[in-house]
Amino acid sequence: MDAQAIRLVHDGHPVGWRRYLFATNHKDIGTMYLIFSMVAGVIGGALSIGMRLELQHPGLQFFATGHEFNVFVTAHGLIMVFFMIMPALIGGFGNWFVPIMIGAPDMAFPRMNNISFWLLPASITLLVISLFVEGEPGANGVGAGWTVYAPLSTSGHPGPAMDFAILSLHLAGASSILGAINFITTIFNMRAPGMTMHKMPLFVWSILVTAFLLLLSLPVLAGAITMLLTDRNFGTTFFSAEGGGDPVLFQHLFWFFGHPEVYILILPGFGAISQIVSTFSRKPVFGYLGMAYAMVAIGAIGFVVWAHHMYTVGMSSATQAYFVAATMVIAVPTGVKIFSWIATMWGGSIDFRTPMIWAIGFIFLFTVGGVTGVVLSNAGVDRVLQDTYYVVAHFHYTMSIGATFAIFAAWYYWFPKMTGYLYSETLGRLHFWLAFIGANMIFFPQHFLGLQGMPRRIVDYPDAFAGWNFVSSIGSYISAASLIVFFLNMALAFARKQKAGDNPWGIGATTLEWTLSSPPPFHQFETLPRIQ
Repeated sequence: MDAQAIRLVHDGHPVGWRRYLFATNHKDIGTMYLIFSMVAGVIGGALSIGMRLELQHPGLQFFATGHEFNVFVTAHGLIMVFFMIMPALIGGFGNWFVPIMIGAPDMAFPRMNNISFWLLPASITLLVISLFVEGEPGANGVGAGWTVYAPLSTSGHPGPAMDFAILSLHLAGASSILGAINFITTIFNMRAPGMTMHKMPLFVWSILVTAFLLLLSLPVLAGAITMLLTDRNFGTTFFSAEGGGDPVLFQHLFWFFGHPEVYILILPGFGAISQIVSTFSRKPVFGYLGMAYAMVAIGAIGFVVWAHHMYTVGMSSATQAYFVAATMVIAVPTGVKIFSWIATMWGGSIDFRTPMIWAIGFIFLFTVGGVTGVVLSNAGVDRVLQDTYYVVAHFHYTMSIGATFAIFAAWYYWFPKMTGYLYSETLGRLHFWLAFIGANMIFFPQHFLGLQGMPRRIVDYPDAFAGWNFVSSIGSYISAASLIVFFLNMALAFARKQKAGDNPWGIGATTLEWTLSSPPPFHQFETLPRIQ
């Protein structure tokens, strides 16, 4: 074998750029997911800063029309949901740690794992293209919001931008479905001897429940956006009243996916927070079985509450009463998790290291969002607050900054395991406090704006809303500053190369992800085994 061939293959494993393009190692693929989510997060975050710049004062500052503003709203929502939170928590940490935690050599289908990742760059490329082609007449981009309701997404957007966005969602959905199949198969079939379901770490439980939610909900979204595509291009009238269709049907199909999607985003965060709180409280998670089955219950009930997003469409009182009750019921397993985390910390020897303060920040933010969710579950209240900034504040506290704080908690917790290096605790804490203060400054005042009646997705507003909008915008700049601290910390960690050691968090971190050797031996899945 010549020198070039030796450089290309080491122990049957590609090196250089081939190592990542043809990756079948779960750690390499997890790393690519995490890097991808960082890039997407910076793009999505920049779009949100653009929106807050515009809304800092009444009047039009930077956008010529409301459509341009709504293009930013739409792209921000889609990027953060499909290209930042999901790739980080499920693709990134899920790929990295599920096989290690259950004692598996890798994922069940390593090459399917590879295509699951590479569908995402293609998908986000289509979404970015949609920003620069015609959406509505004389204007570029999709301004229909991340929910892309018909008829705004059909007759309201006759240009090709909406078609690009639909195809982007198809690819992202295919990626997630393949990943979900992979996780379910791996967790059910590849656990080490003795690793029963009731011994699995809670992070593995969270990924398992999330994978089932993905597998059951994403095909419904795929069907809905395919019907949208045929309405737009092939003369069907699924969502068009003049042809016998019903635009509210789209809302039912979208939210049957959209509500489980909220739990798809947050459940892996729940799992990671459980690992972190246990480690830094120096004691096992309180009520392990209750925690595991609370996640199962959240997943199950999450499928039967979707129409609480639709109280204003004219459904009957009996139907509204059911969805109010079901939505309040889902608060129970969520409350079980909150109280179990608190009980785990209670009486523990708590070590307030960077991952732990991020985890405590997550618990606070998610609890605030959960309480406002109970408020909005009431149909009478929701009819007043529907499509106001109160709803924006609620879902950002839970889904967005809640999930993002979980991502950062998990990143700081597992960074030494993934890289072998230590970061600056001081910069990690500075990052937390800037992010915590910034996030609360952005979104807490939006509750007041919503109660005052300020509608969301508008580019201009009366002077009465100016005060809290100004505070909210300042908060977004503080959050942006926190990201600069984060990237500086990571750059310094790689520059200093301070070794982490086998277990940087001490005796409390005794779960498999810290005690197993890392990395496991390279494999060669491209070569078929010989038949003896």
